[in-house]
Amino acid sequence: MSQHKYKNKHFGASLRAATQGIVKSFKTERNLKIDLLMAILVIIISCLVHISLTHFMIVFILIGGVISLELMNTAIEQTVDLVTEEWHPLAKAAKDMAAGAVWFFSIISAIIYMMILYDTLS
Repeated sequence: MSQHKYKNKHFGASLRAATQGIVKSFKTERNLKIDLLMAILVIIISCLVHISLTHFMIVFILIGGVISLELMNTAIEQTVDLVTEEWHPLAKAAKDMAAGAVWFFSIISAIIYMMILYDTLS
């Protein structure tokens, strides 16, 4: 198998592949659907309480970070599943660490958002 089999030759092809990956992930991954629902809820609340533009930019960075990490987590899980179908402690560790990265950033994001709400409402 050629090492370039999956390499996109054109920028447009790269964008299409990235879009396909995002769409497939949102269709198949429960946690991404939850993340999107929470993002919509956060955006609605932010609009209702009139957070500042700077705070809105921070919120979008946090949302982008959580969703990007969830996409990476999905990629890692699928890669591990491709490499081995058998249970292995290193495969479990890789999946757990990737999930942990999403969880950690989500908690930090929630704390920052609570601080933004506190600052806005006080």
